[in-house]
Amino acid sequence: MGVSVRVIPCLDVSAGRVVKGVNFLNLVDQGDPVELAARYYADGADELTFLDVSATVEGRDTMYEVVSRTAEQVFIPLTVGGGVRTVEDVSRLLDAGADKVSVNSAAVARPELLSEISRRYGNQVLVLSLDVKRSARTASGFVVTSHGGSVETELDGLEWAQLGVELGAGELLVNSIDADGTREGFDCDLISLVRGRVSVPVIASGGAGRVEHFAPAILAGADAVLAASIFHSGEVSIREVKDELRRNGMVVRTA
Repeated sequence: MGVSVRVIPCLDVSAGRVVKGVNFLNLVDQGDPVELAARYYADGADELTFLDVSATVEGRDTMYEVVSRTAEQVFIPLTVGGGVRTVEDVSRLLDAGADKVSVNSAAVARPELLSEISRRYGNQVLVLSLDVKRSARTASGFVVTSHGGSVETELDGLEWAQLGVELGAGELLVNSIDADGTREGFDCDLISLVRGRVSVPVIASGGAGRVEHFAPAILAGADAVLAASIFHSGEVSIREVKDELRRNGMVVRTA
């Protein structure tokens, strides 16, 4: 039996509420994060990811209280990102109940943060989140963005993925800004190119709109698939995604 494919609901949180938009814009309220997390746990989610989408832009800390309340009710791995700038922030999140911490903009600004976190806590707790968009400005055709997709950096998407792993990231969350919220499917070309550069697990994010979109992302090289709006709306359930992955010959955990 092969390694199980993970299905991960993502809860983008702003001001204590779950939100979702298109290409990171026009955010719409989707509900209470703790209630949604409990629903996804009951539905068979393998992990949960909380991303505080406004913490970095607003220059504030992330949502420790929400993390703590969720950890009391949900007993699957919980990854938290947004506003994580220091090793001390990681310590506080782990103390609040997070299992892994996702770092994005702070690592772009100061890459050595990845090494500092990995040395203290091990790479198993460190997820490097990459918000990537297509661009003719870089050799690979992909450029890294920061601050919730609002700032375009000078970093080549594939080079940054590879460097991030070398610096200590134990997992990559690869989110396509172009596909995010469009519901037209994952950017499988991006996933495949990242897979060719790194050996750590890759989580595909951005673009899921139908149950049929998930298997191609795994076939492109992802170890896990992450989605938000289609789960929040109830249009597609985690169980339905797992059934579809099984039909495509993939191993998934039973709820």
